[in-house]
Amino acid sequence: MDWMWKSACEIGRGIGEGRVDPVELTEAYLDAAKDHPHGDHIYARRTRGRALSEAIAAHDRAKFGIRRGLLDGVPISWKDLFDTAGVATEAGSKLLEGRVPSDDAEVLANATHAGLVCLGKTHMTELAFSGLGVNPSTATPPNVHGADLAPGGSSSGAAASVAFCLAAAGIGSDTGGSVRLPSAWNDLVGFKPTHNALSLKGVVPLCESFDTVGPLCRTVEDCAELFAVMGNTAPPDLREASLDGTRMLVLNPYASDVREAPGAAFQSAVERLSNAGARIETGDIPAVNEAMETTLSLYTAEAYGTWGKVIEADPEKMFHRIRDRFRQGADVKAADFVALWQRLRVLRADYQRATATYDAVLIPSAANLPPDVERLDSDDDYFVTENLLTLRNTRVGNLMGLCAITLPTGEPSTGIMLMGAPGSDARLLRLAAAAEKALA
Repeated sequence: MDWMWKSACEIGRGIGEGRVDPVELTEAYLDAAKDHPHGDHIYARRTRGRALSEAIAAHDRAKFGIRRGLLDGVPISWKDLFDTAGVATEAGSKLLEGRVPSDDAEVLANATHAGLVCLGKTHMTELAFSGLGVNPSTATPPNVHGADLAPGGSSSGAAASVAFCLAAAGIGSDTGGSVRLPSAWNDLVGFKPTHNALSLKGVVPLCESFDTVGPLCRTVEDCAELFAVMGNTAPPDLREASLDGTRMLVLNPYASDVREAPGAAFQSAVERLSNAGARIETGDIPAVNEAMETTLSLYTAEAYGTWGKVIEADPEKMFHRIRDRFRQGADVKAADFVALWQRLRVLRADYQRATATYDAVLIPSAANLPPDVERLDSDDDYFVTENLLTLRNTRVGNLMGLCAITLPTGEPSTGIMLMGAPGSDARLLRLAAAAEKALA
C-alpha cells in the first residue's frame, strides 16, 4: 500500500479526503510488521486488537464527518516504556518482564483521544540507558542502512518502525539523545521538547530530571502535530516559515570535533541554511564545556537511585554493559549531587545569556556514524567509547534544558541539530520547517 510510505500528516489528509481507509491501512501496517524479516526485532509486541478497534472508530468518524483532528485514524508506534493498559510494558529489560500497567500513559491517552491508532510497542535499549540501540537482553532493531549497523538508541525500534514503513510515526523518549540519535542514524526527523513540556505520567523513568517525550517522524510537520496531540494543545503554525533574517550559532567544539562524514554533511547543511537567508556565526560557550565535563554523574546517580534496588535484586538479568553504567552512580554522594545541580542551574543561566540573540544553535546530531553491531558486542572498550561519543552532542540539549530537533542532511545517517531556548518549542518547530525546505 503506497500510503505506508507517506508522512503521518499526508495520511491524515488522505483519511479526511476519503482516499485512505484507516482500517485497511492499519491492517497493512500490522501485516507488514508481522511479515517483515526484522519485524520481531522492531516491535516488542503488536496490539492488533486495540489497533483495529481504534481504526474502526476512526473510519466511522471520518464517514460521518466528525474527525477529531488531522491525525485521527493515523497508525503509529510507541516505545516500550509508555504504559499501555493491559499490555506488557517492560522498557527493554528482563527486570520488568511481565509488568502490565492498568492505565495508559498520559501522552498515549491524549493521542488515543485524538483518534490515533496504537500499532504496538517497539524495542529499545534496556531501561533507555544507551545511545547505541543495542540490546542483547531482548532485541536489537536494525538500522535502515544495514542490520549490521547500530540503530541508535534508546528509541531504536521507534525509529526502525518509521524508517522501514511499519508505522506512520513513532513515539520515543529522550534523556540524553534517545529520540534524536536514532532519528539521525535512520534519516528521520526527531524532536526533543523542553523538559516537562509533555507529561511523563505513565512513562517508565530513567532520570526524571532529564527525561522528555518526543516523536520520530518523516517531517517537521508530523513532529509539530504529534507534539500538539500528546500535549492536548493547538499545533504551531508552520505556514510561510522562513530563514530570512534569522541568526544562528554553530557551536564548537561540538561542530568541529567530529568524524569526517558527519562533519562534511553538517558543513554542507549549514551552507544550505546560509543560502536560504540564515546568518551563521561560529563560537564556543564555556558554560556548555564545563557542564559536559563536570555534571555527567547527575545522570548515573539519578538512574541508580531510581533502579539500583531493582538491579541489585537480580543483576544477572541485565545486559552487563548497561548494568555497569548504572552502577557508576552508586557512589555519588548526596551532597555532591546537590552541589552539581546547583552549579548546572548557574551554567544554564550563563548559556541563556550567551545565546539570547540567536534563533538557534547548530551542531551535528552525532559526531560519528553508526558503529558495527558485532564489534560493539565483542569489544567492551569500543562499546563504551562509541556510546559516549554518540551521546556527546545530543546531551548538550538535555544538560542545558533546551528543546532540540534533528533534521536529515541528505547524507546517510547524518543529521543537523537545531537547539532552541527552553519553552520555545513552537518557535523552534517553525524554524525547523523553514530549515527542512532549505535542506531538501
